[in-house]
This record gives sequence, structure tokens and C-alpha cells, in this order.
Amino acid sequence: MSKSKGKQFSKTLVWLMLIFVVLGLGGFGVSNFGGRVEAIGSVGDTKISTDTYARALQRELRARAAATGGQTMSIAEAQSTGLVDAIRAQVISNAALDNEMARIGVSVGDDQVAREVMRIDAFKGPDGSFDREAYRYTLSQNGLTEAQFETSLRDEAARSLLQTAVVAGLNPPETYVDTLYTFIAERRSVSLIHLTAEDLDAPVPDPTGDDLTAQYEATPAAYTAPMTRKITYAWLTPEMMADRIEPDEELLHQLYQEHIDEFVQPEKRLVERLVFADMTEAQAAWDKIASGAESFDDAVAARGLSIDDIDLGDVSEVQIGGAAGQAVFALTEPGLAGPVMSDLGPAIFRVNAILAKQEIPFEEARETLAPEAVHDRAVRMIADKMSDFDDLLAAGATLEDLARETDMELGEIDYTANSDQGIAAYQDFREAANAAVEGDFPEVKELDDGGIFALRLDGETPPTLRPLDAVRDQVAEDWRAAETARELAAKAEALKARVENGEDMAALGPEVTSESALSRGGLMPQPLSDALFALGAEGDTAVVPSGDEVWLIRLDAILPPDGNDPGAEALRQSIASQASQGIAQDLYSSFAQAVITAAGLSLDQAAINAVHAQFR
Repeated sequence: MSKSKGKQFSKTLVWLMLIFVVLGLGGFGVSNFGGRVEAIGSVGDTKISTDTYARALQRELRARAAATGGQTMSIAEAQSTGLVDAIRAQVISNAALDNEMARIGVSVGDDQVAREVMRIDAFKGPDGSFDREAYRYTLSQNGLTEAQFETSLRDEAARSLLQTAVVAGLNPPETYVDTLYTFIAERRSVSLIHLTAEDLDAPVPDPTGDDLTAQYEATPAAYTAPMTRKITYAWLTPEMMADRIEPDEELLHQLYQEHIDEFVQPEKRLVERLVFADMTEAQAAWDKIASGAESFDDAVAARGLSIDDIDLGDVSEVQIGGAAGQAVFALTEPGLAGPVMSDLGPAIFRVNAILAKQEIPFEEARETLAPEAVHDRAVRMIADKMSDFDDLLAAGATLEDLARETDMELGEIDYTANSDQGIAAYQDFREAANAAVEGDFPEVKELDDGGIFALRLDGETPPTLRPLDAVRDQVAEDWRAAETARELAAKAEALKARVENGEDMAALGPEVTSESALSRGGLMPQPLSDALFALGAEGDTAVVPSGDEVWLIRLDAILPPDGNDPGAEALRQSIASQASQGIAQDLYSSFAQAVITAAGLSLDQAAINAVHAQFR
């Protein structure tokens, strides 16, 4: 297990350092009235540099922005959600480990650092090997010296050694894993009565005036119009310009070459490859197949493999490569080729189908490429005009003027948080509409498809409870639904009481259905499954409402996990792995806190605030 964790830390190390490089993290040094502030604090004798803290913040904020489609989280938002505190805690923990490694005299040798440097793709040349000039250039572009980068790399590697030593060999107790597995994989059998509005003794009557008033007053949120922002906008998209643009022939040819793999495909074959340890073994298998003593499938099974293990899919001769590719493509019909040396060793190939070469000439591909070419040209034309539109607005032009004097089109929208049609389908517009302030001057902004827009907030209507007369039909419908659900629940509760008093469920009247050996989530809708597995003992019953339907369920049997389930062992291993990781994380956190306490922590709040200020 320690070896496994060591590999995991090593991979993590490489990717962390790669992220450091490709994100373009320049120096962050913080200045104050007395000069440059180098650290936000220290753990023992180890300083926590402002660069380290700022880079950690920037890395996480960029990661969050990527995860949310480019929407940047401000430092204030990050502070309010606790993200900043979590990042600072991690930086402090790393500094504590660095201090402990220095105290006990553990480090990583130059050879290990060199190996890690050479693995990073950003430092490789066109031939895929380490390029020292690329290494120097990339670091200089990101404000790092070789010494700084290699020191951080050495610290990360040494830290991973300590992490591995702390958490290596941890395994959860078998009883713990068995208990969780039994709980998760437990199965249950159930009897059900399904009740709908058709099962009521009489239809729900029309509501009275008092009924409507009570429903209206009990659920005012359902009848409250959302905040509405009246917005005027001018916009221009590539689609608006498409009908006035002729495709650029040069661009069409360029696009054809860029997508040449889609239009010109070499002959391919559906191939399976069975690899052997040496040519003698491969030849022996070939002879058996040729003599009819065994089939190719038999040879695959004899090696403990399945067809999926040897399937190469549809491949070209170049993809197979060498003599093996030549042998496979020498076949004029499906069949076997070999034994022949492949890139993995001696192999026998089976060709299951021959896919003919396909070539779509430029003239035929032109119609497919034209819309993309027109779109690209429209995007460029819009981009070229964007500064002119900005200048017009800056000179005092209104959105109406912009629509009259340019290609932009004018529109109005009563915008709410639920608007998603027309221009409101664009996230960029929604963000601007939400942030708009009445009286602000319009400015031209970009849309994600290459279009542009400018907007003006003309007024705002706060959330308003609509009059009962305006929503009377909706209130009546809601009352009928609520009354139907209430009567169905009452009927189900009456049936439940009869079952609990000893009556046979099948003799109650409504149809009874049964399901056997259900796993968690195996009974739909989901509230039924949740209720079934919440019952404590066989014979227990429950009434489960869901929308406009109600179920009466009875737990008939509690069954152990299915030992023959192919996924049983994988589930057990997953539980054990997660438990092991949880224990390791808890232990490591406790260890790090103990190290911090022993070494002593001091923080400079002014330096921390100065770092935060750079993100505002």
C-alpha cells in the first residue's frame, strides 16, 4: 500500500508543478511603505512567502472559474465561502511539513529533481524530449528562476515522502468495511398499493371562494411575480450577418486542410491483436489454428483474455506500423495474419472487416465548410467594428442611435432570473443584465459566439404578489392538486391502519404489486426507495406521497447482499478504498496540526491583506 500511495503522490507532484508552469504565474511580491514584504508568516524557521500564497489563491480561483464556465470568483466571494481560509490552511500545512523535513534532515537528491523536471510536457521540445531552452524560456516567462522552480520541486518531492510515511500501510478494520458493505448492498422485498385521483371515492369538487382565498394566502410565493428588469439592448451576432457575406475561398481551402482527416480517410480495418511472449510461442499457436486444432477465439481464451482485451478497433496501416501493418493490409478479405513482430512483440492479427478508403474532394466539402467560413468572417467583421461602436457610445450616442447608424439591432426585454430566450439565452447577457445599474452608460460587450451587445436598464419592478383575480385559475388548479393529495393520503393512511390491525393487504380492494430483492435506488420514484430502506423491520408499512400520487408500501423481507453479484467485490473494494483514504486524511491532518503546534505559527495579517488586495 505504501508503494501505491508513493506513486500517487509522485503523480500528484508532477501535475501540480505542471499547473504551476502553464497557468503563467508571475511573481507576486507585495510592497508596503517600508519596502517589499516577502512573507505572510512562518512556521518554525520556514517562511510562507507571499508568492506561494498568492499563487495558491490564483490557481484555485482560476480552477473555480474553469469549472463554472469562465465566471470568475472575486476574492470577497472566496472569503465568504471559506475558500480563502482553506487555501491559507493548506499553504500553512505545506510550510509546516517543509519545516519538519528540514528539522529531521530529509531531502530529495538532484537526480530525482532532474527526473521530475524532464517529465513535464511544458519543458519538452518538438521531438518529445527535454529541451533546456524551453525550460529556461518557460520559467522566465512566468517570473521564476531555475533555482526557485527546482527548490519548490524538491520541497514538493520531500513533502510527498513525509506524507507517504505518515499514511502508508493504513487499512480500515474488516468489521467496518463489512458493516458498510452490508448496509449499502442490502436488498429488500416490498408490496405496494398505488393510489391516484381515479382511486378516490368521488372526484374533488370545484373550490369555493373561501378555498381559493385560503390557498392563495397559504402559498403567496407561488403567485408572486419575480423581480423584473426592463432592459433596452442593441446587439449583433454572426448569424445576423450571414446572409450578406460570401464565403472566402481562401478560408474555405484553409478549413478544408484543417479538417482533412474528416474528408480524407485512408483504408482502415477492424483488427484484433493477440500478443505472445516470443515468436516460438506465437508460431505454435498459429500452427494449431492453421491445423484446425483450435480457433483464434480458443487461443485468446487460453491466454486468459477476452475479445475486448485484444480489440484495436478500426485502424490504418500506419497506426499498426511496420511489418505488422504490412501483413494486416496485405489481406484482401477478412482473416488472420501472422505471426509477425508488432510494437508489443510477436502477434497474430485477426481482420474482421475492411473499411474502404474515403475521400471527399474540396468541391463536395465546400457546402459543409461554407457556414463555418461565413461565421468566422462575420466574427472578424464584428470584432473590427467593435471599437467604432464603443466610440459612438462614448460620444453620446444612444442604443437607438446605434441601431439606426450601424448593423446592430434594437430590442427590449422584461428580464427576470428565469429569462432564457432570445438574447437572454446568452450567459454573457444574463450576467450583464443582473449587474446593470439604472443610469449607467451602455458599453459594448462580447457574446460567446462572437457577437456583441450593449444594454441599458430602463427600470426595475420588485417582486410583486399578483392579485387573486389575475391568478384565479392557477390557484384553483393548485387547490385541486393539494386537495387530491390530501384525500389520497387520508385514504392511504386508512388502508395502512387496516394492515397494521392484521388485515391481508391483498384483501383491501386496490391492486397490490410486489417487488423482490430490490437494491437501494431500485424502486422508483426515488422517494419510494428512500422510504422502503428507512423501514426498520419486516411487516412495517409507510405512506409515501410523490407529486399527485400516493403509495402504501409494506416491507416484506430484508435480504443480505447478493454474493453472486459481479459488482460485489468492486463495491467492497471501493468502500475499503474510501475508508482508507478517509483515515489517511484524518491522520495526516492531525499530524500536520501537531507539527504546526510544535514548531509555532506566526502570521502577518497586513501582508495577507496586501496579497488579497492584488486580487481586487
